[in-house]
Amino acid sequence: MIKQGQEILKETAMAILPITFFVIFLQLFFLELPLATLGRFLGGVALVAAGLFLFLLGVRVGLLALGEMVGSEMLQRGNIFTILLITFALGVAVTVAEPGVQVLALNVDTATGGEISHTLLVGVVGLSLGIFMALAVLRIFLGISMGYILAIGYTVIIILSFFVPAHFVPISFDAGGVTTGPMTVPFILSIGLGVTSVLPRRSTVGDSFGLMGLASLGPVLGLMLLGVMQG
Repeated sequence: MIKQGQEILKETAMAILPITFFVIFLQLFFLELPLATLGRFLGGVALVAAGLFLFLLGVRVGLLALGEMVGSEMLQRGNIFTILLITFALGVAVTVAEPGVQVLALNVDTATGGEISHTLLVGVVGLSLGIFMALAVLRIFLGISMGYILAIGYTVIIILSFFVPAHFVPISFDAGGVTTGPMTVPFILSIGLGVTSVLPRRSTVGDSFGLMGLASLGPVLGLMLLGVMQG
């Protein structure tokens, strides 16, 4: 635990200090902001550093270990349909809990005047990612090439982009991006590692990674289909 804490502290410092020094450099030579503003910035840096350290520690100690355990235990205790159902439910749950999804939903709700409500966007993104996360796990079982799925998925996305209202296109791609956040990535990737660790003739490198790349297609397609229906 102490060694992990030291590693995470180093990672936190590498993430926070460069931008902090850059802002201080701008303050000394260009900006000349009020000292009170600079003080608030430094106070915010300290809070962000503390929060990031605790979050990364929680991910390393809890989420990663839990995800790998869930991935391996699902295979030992259930059939393929049960595994896919559990994977879908976990995908929905972690997406709804993802801070980036909530921020996007609030801003979209405000910008569109409620046309795409917070609840609707979170629901579509959560369900879409859950479905595609289940498909990503199914791909591991069936040994399907990821290239085929990505090619088909992005071809459908490109075609749909010509039929949806213009504002749905950027929102859809942003939805795919915000699902790759600090809640979803550790849990989903660790589930992939757990699944491949107990499957015969599966590579933990070649098969366990790529789940997020495939899963993030879901929100893009889901919101574009919503745009087609609303258009």
